[in-house]
Amino acid sequence: MDLGARTPTRRQLLSAIAAVGGTAALYQAMTSLGHAAETQFAGPPNLAGARKGASVIVLGAGLAGLLAAHELTKAGYRVQILEYQDRAGGRNWSLRGGDTYTELGGATQKVGYAPGNYFNPGPWRIPHHHRTLLHYCKAFGVALEPFIQFNHNTWIHSSQSFGGKPVRFKAAAADFEGHVAELLAKSVNTKALDEAVTPEDRERLLEALKGWGMLDKDYRYASNLRSASHRGYDRPPGGGINGAPIPSALYDLHDVLDPQVWTSMAFFMGHEMQTTMFQPVGGMDMIGKAFAKQVEGQITYGAKVTKIAQDDRGVAVTYADTRSGKVSTAQADWCVCTIPLSVLGQIDTQVTDEMMAAIKAVPYSGQVKIGLEMNRRFWEEEDSIYGGHSFTDQEIALISYPNNNLFGDGPAVLLGAFAREMGAYRLAGMTPQQRLEVALQQGSVLHPASYRKEFRTGASVAWSRVPWALGCCARWTEETRKEHYQTLVAMDRRIVLAGEHASYVGCWMEGALLSSIDAITRLHKRALEA
Repeated sequence: MDLGARTPTRRQLLSAIAAVGGTAALYQAMTSLGHAAETQFAGPPNLAGARKGASVIVLGAGLAGLLAAHELTKAGYRVQILEYQDRAGGRNWSLRGGDTYTELGGATQKVGYAPGNYFNPGPWRIPHHHRTLLHYCKAFGVALEPFIQFNHNTWIHSSQSFGGKPVRFKAAAADFEGHVAELLAKSVNTKALDEAVTPEDRERLLEALKGWGMLDKDYRYASNLRSASHRGYDRPPGGGINGAPIPSALYDLHDVLDPQVWTSMAFFMGHEMQTTMFQPVGGMDMIGKAFAKQVEGQITYGAKVTKIAQDDRGVAVTYADTRSGKVSTAQADWCVCTIPLSVLGQIDTQVTDEMMAAIKAVPYSGQVKIGLEMNRRFWEEEDSIYGGHSFTDQEIALISYPNNNLFGDGPAVLLGAFAREMGAYRLAGMTPQQRLEVALQQGSVLHPASYRKEFRTGASVAWSRVPWALGCCARWTEETRKEHYQTLVAMDRRIVLAGEHASYVGCWMEGALLSSIDAITRLHKRALEA
């Protein structure tokens, strides 16, 4: 696309942004252009006037189902929840020492983490503007602590640049900004931008570039104390006879233009990735447990739904007990179905052909996450890394460091992989033990001295092999949303769907909750009209 030939349409511009920066950059651009916004939460839904004795069956005890059941129960509905697993929370999940997890194919992992340690295979952080989730965490007494998202001292690794060795984020980012600032300053000084910049703004721009890019008085980006104050020193300032700092050498422009550098920088600019972020104290599943406590006694666990039928009078759901095999039928006036579309599409469900087409139109992503427990926090002790993420172009994609118990002694769990796309596809085809070996091998590139030596135990979750989800989260396209989204979220007689897949905040807990509130609000309105 020749942007110089004509003004691009918004659609073309957004497509270009998505191709370069990914979905996070696209969402931020959409926000700027008025196509998206921070999630809106006006408080719990108003479900006043529920008819006495009206009943609802909720399928799935993930966050969408739990919130629906809680608010409907408060409003006076009789609510029953059917849940396939033996726990509530759905993808809001933590693995701890003593847990056992069996994936599709039969591979079983017995988690051996030390007491108090955990690994979050699903969601692991909460953006500050996810107001719905933050509201209910506060209402249900879920203690939150900061999630350290942005850390200048972590590593960026590209096998194609910097000699294949990891470099500090702060140095690579500083040199990217410095080199770009120098190039732009040269174009300003040669009057290449005279048509776009007034003389007054030209001077202001030069001053801004000098300050932002740490340029010298001649607008050059050079190795000196000014640039070192941004990117780090070979010898930092100290006291006594050797107190004078020594500037660090700069990386070449060619290396800092490697996509691994600017995509890592852009990662933190995405709307959903901006600080401040939070995590529950003690593990992500503290949220699911708190939600489940609100509807204690209403959940039937180990219930595998095999058929969903409806007529003009109500809904009948057939399910089998996963332990005994006993088949039962639950009946209610209405149904809120939060089963992931990847599973729902395989269940005998009595909905319109258009609804079933919508259910089957949305594929799910297959990320792989690996939690590695290390004997000690060597990343803190040796590299001064406290939280945050290191990025690599290897299959593991990143290493994320724990945000809790900083400076602690004893074992700690870091996220040793958050693989996506082809990296996830390859890892998902391996045994759990093989995944751990790949994570150790590739992680050792960033921490060669201690990574393998300090490894204690680990666990992995390949989301395409999770029996009750068959994928991580729904992946809509612009085309499938245009064709199927409104059908998917509409009530199909007495059934309404909810979950992150029924939102524009896909892959986030916030999306599941906002979808749930919308679904039960419309269900309640329909119930009052019936």
